[in-house]
Amino acid sequence: MRFEVWAPQAQDGIVLRLADAGDDGDNRNGEHDADNRTGTTGESGRSGGDCAGDAGAGLPMERDPERAGWWTAEAPAADGTRYGFALDGGPVLPDPRSRRQPDGPDGLSAVVDQSAYTWHTPWQGRDLPGAILYELHIGTFTREGTFDAAAERLAPLAELGITHVELMPVCPFPGTHGWGYEGVSLWAVHEPYGGPAGLKRFVDTAHGLGLGVVLDVVHNHLGPSGNHLPRFGPYFTDTHHTPWGAAVNLDAPGSDEVRTYLLGSALAWLRDFRLDGLRLDAVHALADQRALTFLEELSTAVDALSAELGRPLFLIAESDLGDPRTTTPRAAGGLGLHAQWNDDFHHALHAALTGESQGYYADFAREPLAALAKTLTRVFFHDGTYSSFRARTHGRPVDRTRTPAHRFLGYAQTHDQIGNRALGDRLAATLSPGLLACAAALVLTGPHTPMLFMGEEWGATTPWQFFTDHPDPVLAEAVRTGRRREFAAHGWAAEDIPDPQDPATRERSCLDRSEAGKEPHARLLAWYRELIALRHTHPDLSDPDLAAVRVAYDEEARWLAYRRGDLRVAVNLSGEPAEIPLLGDAGRVLASWQPTEPPGANGVLRLPPESCVVLAGG
Repeated sequence: MRFEVWAPQAQDGIVLRLADAGDDGDNRNGEHDADNRTGTTGESGRSGGDCAGDAGAGLPMERDPERAGWWTAEAPAADGTRYGFALDGGPVLPDPRSRRQPDGPDGLSAVVDQSAYTWHTPWQGRDLPGAILYELHIGTFTREGTFDAAAERLAPLAELGITHVELMPVCPFPGTHGWGYEGVSLWAVHEPYGGPAGLKRFVDTAHGLGLGVVLDVVHNHLGPSGNHLPRFGPYFTDTHHTPWGAAVNLDAPGSDEVRTYLLGSALAWLRDFRLDGLRLDAVHALADQRALTFLEELSTAVDALSAELGRPLFLIAESDLGDPRTTTPRAAGGLGLHAQWNDDFHHALHAALTGESQGYYADFAREPLAALAKTLTRVFFHDGTYSSFRARTHGRPVDRTRTPAHRFLGYAQTHDQIGNRALGDRLAATLSPGLLACAAALVLTGPHTPMLFMGEEWGATTPWQFFTDHPDPVLAEAVRTGRRREFAAHGWAAEDIPDPQDPATRERSCLDRSEAGKEPHARLLAWYRELIALRHTHPDLSDPDLAAVRVAYDEEARWLAYRRGDLRVAVNLSGEPAEIPLLGDAGRVLASWQPTEPPGANGVLRLPPESCVVLAGG
């Protein structure tokens, strides 16, 4: 087998260290091996120790005469063989392109034979237009916190009408439990979740149910623990600084290989694991001043892979820029990403539902229904307008005549918008069932691509809090005190902020599915099912024409109504009945939260308090 590594900083040579494969049947035959689900962690915080003590025979590597900075070696190896690289007589380090880290980010890497898994589901892909996404965190979707346990819970999502599950990051990170955004080893899969074979089983099961799978990947930073890349080469640069320190090197010397590293990782997820798309975390934090940006390179490569595989693939950006060029096709001068999250819609909806006005909600809270109407018709609230949160103008307008609505994701809740609150409280913790139903109506009948956060469909009351599992006690304390200091600045007492390192914080964040069978949760779940069915059966609700959306609202009376083709949607967020004038014919009630009569001869709809309705003409 050929081993290779890019390590331009090595001077005296590199030694490939090999160890026995051990009991790694999980990867060889694709079956589950419970003994390999959880890595071992020492008190030092380095999973698997120093690596060198675990490695066996050493084989000097040779410089590749064709590729500067690359080293290669041929050695016998098979699926499960443990290995690592010792640079300049130093400790044995995991492979930057490791496909498996059985003992965590600091342990030896393991060879993975991607052909060893037998796929059971022929899959032609499932594209983004017409989709309904469901954001899911493997570690808290079930109390077991594994791919296999999560796969057993996918059937209800398919029955609900979900089309794609969007997994939060699954790259290896220190410890067992965490959000995943401090991952390292960008080609590997977190072992406590089930490793690469576990992810394949999950995807196979999802595809068998007709569900596409999207994976959240993080290119803008790596975790503070277990990140060995700087020892190999200039993966980071001081040319730019980010909230996480030195920036990932996308435009400084050596950045060609760093880009190739990130591109290869992205394509491997799509090819080797048969994923349908990637969600790109915080692309606004990618410091990149080259003429051809990394994101353009990535979208080009993904489109080429889609053509090669003969199935649709897509990229969804998280971006804070309010810039339509993110999703504008490359031929038209854009970056060519296929969609992006729209936080402006979330902020407007959240302000309208809760009345909150702190932080970035301030601009939206002044006239929340006006803000909501703007995001339903023009996508971005800040499209060249002044942002008080940023103390400057922000964003630019979307060309509604040329941009399909499905390129923007709309949602009432996400991991960010719940988990980054002091207590991780969901909307269900404070809103009435009627207001939750209104939120569902606005998300599931709006012009955007809808996305739900796990448990939202039944109004889960379990919080989703920030939790970590850093074995390094110094880093653990830094995270704990930093979290409390952050919220102390907003008036919170330190003792009220959940300890991220306390296992109970993760336990509280696991879904309680027993809620779904109780009221008012069961009624809310039925409402989500009804709305999703309408979206799938009424083409007007997936019409990509943003310019065709018409909205009316009354800020004081707190009602909003909009037209999607032949359909009308109206929500009443107030505690009083509302009289809503609807223009045109809307004679049939298709779905309503409270019993509602269609408009009278005068076209006025009488909508009960905290309620919503979907109507059709005729």
